Amino acid sequence: MLAAVKLVTKRLFTKHLLATNIATSGVFLAIGDIVCQKIEKIYKSDHKKHDWRRTGRMFAVGLVLGPANHYWYSMLDRFLSGTARRTIMKKIAADQLVAAPFMGTTFLFAMGLLEGSSFEKSAAEWKEKFPLIYLFDWVLWPPAQFINFTYLPTKYRVLYVSFITLLWDIMLSFIKHREPTHEVTEVHVSEVR
Repeated sequence: MLAAVKLVTKRLFTKHLLATNIATSGVFLAIGDIVCQKIEKIYKSDHKKHDWRRTGRMFAVGLVLGPANHYWYSMLDRFLSGTARRTIMKKIAADQLVAAPFMGTTFLFAMGLLEGSSFEKSAAEWKEKFPLIYLFDWVLWPPAQFINFTYLPTKYRVLYVSFITLLWDIMLSFIKHREPTHEVTEVHVSEVR
């Protein structure tokens, strides 16, 4: 039995690494939303049913972000190889200055698209919610990535990030689904003229 588990694990993290990374990204974003909704029910003391469509959208966006994460870590290791402190700091800086804004922006716009929001409404939501997402990113990810880049081989990076992402995803779901501090309205080009 143990040999079979080792064989499956080896295949998942070698031959099928991209598929593994895509699946784990989707699954962990969905789990993060499930946990977030459970916390919301306790915090809000409401008895609404679980919104499985919302969880499905989070899963779908996770599937979209999976390949980006997969190729990002491969590229970082190709251009910044090694575990010297200076190299790790460069990887963390690149992760925070390039990947974090891309992932946060993609998350908010993809969720808006799946919710049926217009580009303008998604942009207004991005303007309101992205700064908090990016701030939380700076608190969580540099220490997590230090561990990632120092101790883990490339093939396990997305899996590790997916586990850390569970906390991240709970916060993303919370920020994404909290009520706006002001009304985000549709803006049409014809209204501007």
